[in-house]
Amino acid sequence: MTNGIVCRTSSPVLIGRAAELRALARAAAAPPAVLMLEGEAGVGKTRLVSELVTRPETARHRVLLGCCQPLREPFPYGVVIEALRGVDGVPAGPLSPLTGALAPYLPELTHLPEPPPPLGDPRADRHRLFRAVRALLDALGPVLLVVEDVHWADDGSRHLLRFLMGDPPPGLSLLLSYRGEEVPGGLPLGSAYRPAPGSASVFVRLAPLDRDGVRQLTGALLGTPAVSAEFAARLHERTAGLPFAVEETVHALRDPEGAVQADGAAARRLLDAVEVPSLLRDTIVERLTALPLAARRITEAAAVLAEPAPLDLLTKISGLAPARARHALVRALDRAILVETADCHYGFRHTLAQQAVYDTLAGPDRQELHRRAVRLLRDRDPAPLVRLAEHCRKAGDPAGALRYGEAAADQAGAMGDLAAAIDLLRTALAGQDLTPSDVDRLAVKLSTVACNGLSQRDVVTTLERLLSDERLSGRLSGEVRLTLGLMLIRQAGSLEAARVEIELAIAALGDRPALAGRGMAVLAQPWVSDTPLAEHRRWMDRVDELIAAASSAGDHGRALTLMANNVASRLHTGDAHAWAMLAAAPVRVGTAEEQRQLARLHCNVADACSWIGHHQRAERLLRSGMRLAADCGAPYVVGTARSTGVHTDWLTGNWAGLDERAEALIEEYRDLLPVTSELSLILGLLSAARGAWDRAAEHFAATAVDQPGNAFTPVVIAAHGGIAAMLLAQDSVETAVTQVDRGLELLRTKGVWAWAGDLLPVAADAYCLGGRANAARALLGEFEREISTLDAPMAHAALAACRGIVAAHHGELPDAVKSFDDARGQYERLPAPYHAALASERLAHCRLRQGDPAAAATFTELAEVFDGLGAARDAARCRHAYRSTGAVTPSRRGRRGYGDELSPRERDVARLLAEGHTNREIAEVLFLSRRTVEQHVASVLRKLKVRSRGELAASR
Repeated sequence: MTNGIVCRTSSPVLIGRAAELRALARAAAAPPAVLMLEGEAGVGKTRLVSELVTRPETARHRVLLGCCQPLREPFPYGVVIEALRGVDGVPAGPLSPLTGALAPYLPELTHLPEPPPPLGDPRADRHRLFRAVRALLDALGPVLLVVEDVHWADDGSRHLLRFLMGDPPPGLSLLLSYRGEEVPGGLPLGSAYRPAPGSASVFVRLAPLDRDGVRQLTGALLGTPAVSAEFAARLHERTAGLPFAVEETVHALRDPEGAVQADGAAARRLLDAVEVPSLLRDTIVERLTALPLAARRITEAAAVLAEPAPLDLLTKISGLAPARARHALVRALDRAILVETADCHYGFRHTLAQQAVYDTLAGPDRQELHRRAVRLLRDRDPAPLVRLAEHCRKAGDPAGALRYGEAAADQAGAMGDLAAAIDLLRTALAGQDLTPSDVDRLAVKLSTVACNGLSQRDVVTTLERLLSDERLSGRLSGEVRLTLGLMLIRQAGSLEAARVEIELAIAALGDRPALAGRGMAVLAQPWVSDTPLAEHRRWMDRVDELIAAASSAGDHGRALTLMANNVASRLHTGDAHAWAMLAAAPVRVGTAEEQRQLARLHCNVADACSWIGHHQRAERLLRSGMRLAADCGAPYVVGTARSTGVHTDWLTGNWAGLDERAEALIEEYRDLLPVTSELSLILGLLSAARGAWDRAAEHFAATAVDQPGNAFTPVVIAAHGGIAAMLLAQDSVETAVTQVDRGLELLRTKGVWAWAGDLLPVAADAYCLGGRANAARALLGEFEREISTLDAPMAHAALAACRGIVAAHHGELPDAVKSFDDARGQYERLPAPYHAALASERLAHCRLRQGDPAAAATFTELAEVFDGLGAARDAARCRHAYRSTGAVTPSRRGRRGYGDELSPRERDVARLLAEGHTNREIAEVLFLSRRTVEQHVASVLRKLKVRSRGELAASR
C-alpha cells in the first residue's frame, strides 16, 4: 500500500540514487528505525520515497504518508493526523483504550474506542494524545510512516514526531524529508535528534546529479541514449543537476530529440530560450518577494550580472550604501536565494534561479542595471569582452555590443578557441543594425576561422543567410560561398551540394586565385562522392600548376596550403610521384597559419597512407601532424587525425579499447562526416570480427554505404567488403555476391583501385562460392592490370590473396599455397596482422588439403593470434577447424584456473549475452555446441552475480 504517493517525474528509471535507496531500504527493513532525508527543492526526495515503498524490503510495511504544507492551517499535529487518516483495515479486536483519544481527530476510524474524558491539563491531554498515536501505530504492525517537507511542519507536529522518535513502536520505520536550506540551524524538528536505544537510524543527504547523471536522466526521459556531452554539460550548468529542473527543461524544448544532440554553442542557445519551469519560478519568486527591499535589490543585481560577483561589485550595481548592501546580502544568503559559489563571490544556485529573478525586473530597470554593469566592467584589465558585449546588447546599445563582441571574437581566435570565436561572430552577424561594411568585415572573419573549427550546422545556416543578405558585397560572395562548400563537405548528405557550391565559388573567385585554388584542391580530392577519378585528376593538375606558380613567386604559405590537399590526393590514387612532392614540403614554418597547413599536410598524407598500405609511415606522420595541430590550435585537423589514428590502430592490430575510443570520438565529432563515417567502418569491422552481426550491420549502415554520392568512397568500398564478408560468414552467399557487385560498381565508377584491398579478396571468395568462378578469375586479371603501376602495398597484398582464393577453388593447391604465403608475408610487412592471420588460415587449409599433417597445429596457433587481437569469431573458427581435423588437443596440465574471474571464452559469451544473442546464436558465432554454451552462460551469470540475461545487459 503506497497511500497516494505520486512521483511527478516521468523518467522510467531512477537515476543516480542507487546507494541512497539501498541505505534507506536497509534501515526501513529493520524497525524501529528513523530515516532522515535531506535535499533542496527539486532534488528528487519524493521520487526516492516512491521508489522506496516499492522495494521488497518494505513490502510487509503499511505505508502512511503525510505532507506538510507551506501555508499552515491552525490544526496542531495535522500532518500526522493526515497520515493516520489513510489507515484501512484497523484490527477489529480490542485496541488500547488510549487510542480513543484519537477519535475526535479521526472519525473515519470507526473501530477506535470511545474518547476518554479530558484530564483538565492541556499538557497532560497532549501527552495522552501522543501516547495514543504511538499505541495505534504499534497495533498496525510494521508501518512506514513518511512525513514529507518537515521544514513546513507546525510546532505540534514537530513535538509529536520527536516523541515518536524518542520512544518508537517496535514496528515503526519513520521517514522524514525536508529542505536543509529552509530549516533554522539545520534542525528539522527544532532540536537535535538522538536515536532511541535499540533503534536504527540513517541520514541521507540527497545531492544533485552530476553531468553524467543529467545525461542519463535526459536519455531516460526521451527514451534515447543519443544525448551529447555538450548538451548534458549545458543542461547541468543551467539546472545545477536538480532532477525536477532537468525534467521540466527537457519537456519545454520544442524539439527535445534534436536538441539533445546539439553541440556546446547550439545547446546553450536552445536552453537559454527555454522559459523557467512554472513551479520552480514560483518557488524562486516567493522567496524573492519575502526578502526586504534591499535584499531584493542585491539579488536583482546578481541576476543582471549573471555570474558570481564580489560584494563590492554587487553593491555598486544595486546602488545601495555599503553597509546596507552587506546586510542585504546576508539576508539573501540566509534565505538561500543567493549562495557563496567561491570565496567571497556570490551568485545563484543554478541558471534557472538567476533567470527567474531576472524575469521579474521591469524593462527600464533591467536596462539601467546593464548600463551600470558596462560602466563598472569596461575599465577592468583585462576587460571581460564577452560579458561587456552581452550587457551592451541588453542595455540597448548595439554599437557597443558589436564593438565588444567582435573584439572578443578576435581575442578567442588568437587564443585558439575557435568555437568561441565562431559563436561570437555568428552572434554579431545576427545584429539588425549592421552596416554593409560591418557585414563584409564579419563575414571575412567568419570565413577565416570556420574551416579550422568544429562548429558545423549553425555555421552553415549563418553562411546561407549571408549569401542572401543584400548588405554583403558581391566581391565577397565567392569567399563566403567557398566557405559554405567547405563546411557542407563535412556534413552527412551534403557532399553533392558542397561540390555545386565550390564550383560556383571558383567561378566567382577568378580575380582571387589563392581562394580559388583552395576550392580546386578540394574538388581534386578523390575520396569525395562517386565522381570519376578523371574529373579529380583534372583538378589535381590545375592545383599542381598553382603550387608551382606560388613557389616560383615565393608565396610558400599559399603553396603549402594547396600541397596539404594535393599530395594526399595523389597518394590516395597510388601515384608514387607524390612522395617527391612531400619531400619538397618545408620542415619548419614561420607563422601559426603555416603551421596549421603543415599539420594538415602531415595528417592528410597519414590518412592516405592508412588507406593504401603504408602503415608505418602513417603512424609517423600522424604523430608529427597531431603535434603540429595541437600546438597551433587546429581542432578540425586534430579531429580527423584522431579518426585516422583509430583506422591505423585497426590495421596494425592495436585493438585494445579501440571500440570505446571510436564511440567516444563519434560522440565528440558527430557532425563531422569524414570522422564519423571512418569510425563507423572500424566499429563495423570490429563487431564482425567478434561475431556481433546486428551491431556490425548498424555500424556499416552509418558509413552511408547506400548513398555513395554523399559519402567518402574508400570508406564505402571497405564497408561493402565488410558487409559481404559478414554475409559469407553467415552462409548468405547470394546476398554477399549482390553486395560485392555493388562495391565493384562503385570501385569501377570511381577508378581508384588503390582502395580495392578491403573488397577484392571478399569478392573473389563470394564469386567462387556463388558459382561464378570465371567471374572471379576475370576480376583477378582486371585487378592485376589496374594496380600494376600503383604504389599501393595493401592492394598488392590483396592481389596475392585473391590469386590464392581462385587457385584454391580450382584445386590448384601448389599455386594457392604460394600465393597465400606471399600474401601473408606482404601483410606482415605492412604491418597488418589481422589480414596476415586470415591469409595464414587459408594457407593452413590448403596445406591440410595437400596432406600436410603439421598444418593442423597452425589452427591452434592462429586461434591464439586472433584471441590476442580480440577477434573472437575468427579464433573460434580456427579452433573448430582444428577439432575438425580429428587432432587431439595436447594436455595443458597446470594451466591457470580462473576462479571467480571469467575465462577468455566466458568473456566472449558474456559480451554476446549482453548484446542480446540467444544460446543458438552464440553457439553459431563461437562454433560451440548449445550444451557447451548453456554451461558457459550459467557460469557467467554465477561469476558476475546476476540473475538473468536482462540484468547482465543492464549492468554492462
